[in-house]
Amino acid sequence: MPNPIIHAFFDEPTNTVSYLVADPETKQAAVIDPVLDYDHKSGKANVKSADAIMAKAREEGFSISLVLETHVHADHLSGAPYIKLKTGAKVAIGERIKEVQKIFRPVFNAIDVSGEGSEFDVLFRDGDTFKIGNLTGEVIATPGHTPACVSFRIGDAVFVGDTMFMPDYGTARADFPGGDARTLYRSIRKLMALPGETRLFMCHDYLPKGGRTHYAWETTVAEERARNVHVNEGVSEEDFVKMRTARDATLSAPTLLMPSIQVNMRAGKLPPADVNGVHYLRVPVTLQS
Repeated sequence: MPNPIIHAFFDEPTNTVSYLVADPETKQAAVIDPVLDYDHKSGKANVKSADAIMAKAREEGFSISLVLETHVHADHLSGAPYIKLKTGAKVAIGERIKEVQKIFRPVFNAIDVSGEGSEFDVLFRDGDTFKIGNLTGEVIATPGHTPACVSFRIGDAVFVGDTMFMPDYGTARADFPGGDARTLYRSIRKLMALPGETRLFMCHDYLPKGGRTHYAWETTVAEERARNVHVNEGVSEEDFVKMRTARDATLSAPTLLMPSIQVNMRAGKLPPADVNGVHYLRVPVTLQS
């Protein structure tokens, strides 16, 4: 089986990497984790990032048939509905989206949210396969950051979502509702059991303090095993859980947490419009004494 053609698109405002992944033989393609450009201060959004991905697909002669979400992102809004509108692509996510919806539906009183994942076209189980032309993709359940996190293995490449980051930055937080540091460790070990030459593609990159000055998002299983600052081969499960728990306790909520969850658990769609035709995002307020 040939390896995929991969084009990466980095959104610096959210530090997110989206991917256009194509079969070189049939020119069928998938988009992974697309971003909707959203300005939190003004409430205005545009589709510049999604348009750039689709422009590249046209330039290469690719036909987009799938949008793959690695999880319900908490740091950016998804551009999946726009790509679906323009290409007819189906939007897919891990089946445990149902749990995420049930966690957050009462938080936002989102009575329109199904709790069954029906907002998405395809719900993947661990071990499911899918086709991108002649390429066969495999779904690897990698919960821990969220319950619904999945990674996508396509040829010699694995798109890991927020399961881990570049070796010099480490791993994702595990303190969101439904997240779990111990589960995250075991998911990472599952990925690290893949052949060492397997290419790993990150969903985010952040510049380590005092480290490199350029963004990067591709590494290998061997590199992660040897050099990941949080979870290399010498780090035990107990040590990781202790580190991750302590670190997470110091982290503030992502800037776009509230809008992202509300939109992304709806497969990237905005909440239903109010009687005046305007869509509103809710912010639960807790008064503390």
